[in-house]
Amino acid sequence: MTMKITKPRLGRWIGRAVVWAFLLVTAILTLFPVLLTLFGSLKTNAELLTGGSVLPQTWQFGNYVDAWKQSNFALFTWNSAYVSVVVTIGTLLVAAMAAYVVDRRAFPGKSLYVGVQAAMMFVSVGAVVLRPQFDLMVALGLNTSLWGVILILIAAHSSTYFILIGFFKAIPRELDEAAMIDGSSFTRTFFTVILPLLTPGLGVAGLFAFRHAWNEYILPLVFTMTNPKLQTLTVGLANLRYGTSAAMQVNLMMAGAFLSILPMLLVYLFANKSFMHVTAGSVKG
Repeated sequence: MTMKITKPRLGRWIGRAVVWAFLLVTAILTLFPVLLTLFGSLKTNAELLTGGSVLPQTWQFGNYVDAWKQSNFALFTWNSAYVSVVVTIGTLLVAAMAAYVVDRRAFPGKSLYVGVQAAMMFVSVGAVVLRPQFDLMVALGLNTSLWGVILILIAAHSSTYFILIGFFKAIPRELDEAAMIDGSSFTRTFFTVILPLLTPGLGVAGLFAFRHAWNEYILPLVFTMTNPKLQTLTVGLANLRYGTSAAMQVNLMMAGAFLSILPMLLVYLFANKSFMHVTAGSVKG
């Protein structure tokens, strides 16, 4: 007895095959550079410069030890973690308060404020603002510490603001009104009632804020030129480019690059549940 395949069922199979093929290609394109970095970090410098197979001929695990020692990874990793964590917390706090006030309150200049936030997210002036930012930090006496970098990165919170304001709009205003009736103030309602409901949004926005701070290179480079001990991992990693013999140490750079990827992977694992909640909510909606 032969089984006929109807056109709707055939269409579903073809659709699933196309989706799986797309996901497979996307996964390969995403993982391939990471695997190249991993395998390159385990090769000798000569093997990398001359080319050859993807897999190393001899596995040089000592590259990680050399990269850790030559670039003072312990200190630079601490500096990067310190900057990234403080920037993430500060960005989430400032952006969440701003989004809550804009969504729940009417005040003079509200449209102008939202327009400025949008302009700061879509208009990038790049290195043009480095000199004014540095002069401002000099006036505040923060040009010799990492706090200058931290404050500038927290100020660039526009994308986080727009992510969170979408989550605020999904929280019913009746919760605020009920809390106000019970005698809760506007600030207390934000911290005790609204903020706990914003956990998925904070997880997603926090991941992007952490990634931005962790990968930042120009600001830490400018603010730590006179004090190498304050350099972050991205700046310290660039120091591996040349060794004592003035030869490019590509293998050590790849080892350092792969080490710098690991904290981002750990942060993603912690924030993964937030992404799942957001995805589940969008599907239900």
